[in-house]
Amino acid sequence: MSNQPARGPDLTGRGEEFLDFWRERHLCSLTTVRADGSAHVVAVGATLDPTAGIARVITSGRSRKARLIAAGPPEGVAAALCQIDGRRWSTLEGLAVVRDDPASVADAERRYAQRYREPRANPLRVVLEVRITRVLGSV
Repeated sequence: MSNQPARGPDLTGRGEEFLDFWRERHLCSLTTVRADGSAHVVAVGATLDPTAGIARVITSGRSRKARLIAAGPPEGVAAALCQIDGRRWSTLEGLAVVRDDPASVADAERRYAQRYREPRANPLRVVLEVRITRVLGSV
């Protein structure tokens, strides 16, 4: 599991509507690709750091999504995070890596608590960090 900092494009210039949409409480879907080429899509809570161009998902290191990403190359695995609210939608595409160092996990938990709620304790928690390479959507 990598501990090198990732950085994507600064997304602050996308406007307040986009930034607000990613601050509001919405569940997301995370899509990764299995070894056989089929899509693995799961519901997640995600946070966006628009300045760093990084989205984060907290999960158990034993989860299928974490194992799929950890099995990939060090530069990351293709992933997409999508959230929908009526006619508003946004998809963040990028390269995902797993981070398990305490500082990354604590930072992701703090961000999650701000957007959703305080996460329950999980000693196996890791962070799926997506360095954003493309943004799609209506906002």
